[in-house]
Amino acid sequence: MAKRIESSCVSICRREGGLWIGCGRTTEEITRWRSMKRPERMATNRRARQRLKKRGD
Repeated sequence: MAKRIESSCVSICRREGGLWIGCGRTTEEITRWRSMKRPERMATNRRARQRLKKRGD
């Protein structure tokens, strides 16, 4: 069985410019997380990491 894809949540729930600064996800991504399939979760986490890196976090 494939390893579970964990959320990027780090319990820092503050939004700046449509982006949650703790996890790097958008509100839509957070809302849809439970219904996402594995590939979409992986892509969401990848985008979130890229956003945080771009911000310098």
